Amino acid sequence: MNKNLTNILYTMAMLGFISYFAYLKGWILTNFESISAKQAENMLKNDQIVTLLDVRTIEEFKEGHLRYARLIPLGELERNLHKLKDSKKKILVYCQSGFRSVSASRILEKNGFMPLNIKGGMNDLSKTGLEVLK
Repeated sequence: MNKNLTNILYTMAMLGFISYFAYLKGWILTNFESISAKQAENMLKNDQIVTLLDVRTIEEFKEGHLRYARLIPLGELERNLHKLKDSKKKILVYCQSGFRSVSASRILEKNGFMPLNIKGGMNDLSKTGLEVLK
């Protein structure tokens, strides 16, 4: 292969990887809002959210979760959407680092819900003043 073709293929592969990463992080192609842990803390302290959804595993949830959080692991979310009552109310969604909550927010949005994804997940939420239960 000549050097120009190799450079083009490399560039295309890198752009694909960057685009995929941006998609996973919720930076592109989203129809929902992502907020910081501090914004989430303010919303929760002012009772602005009806549902707080944790999409981590049962084991992660047992290690520590926010008060009033409802656990529906990401892999079980689509078949348990009926457990989330009002699709017109905002749902604050978190996981451990913010990746799974983006996927969950995409599922929720696709099904008529109004998710707010928490960037940084529990990693950032645990640094706020919110109570973490075990």
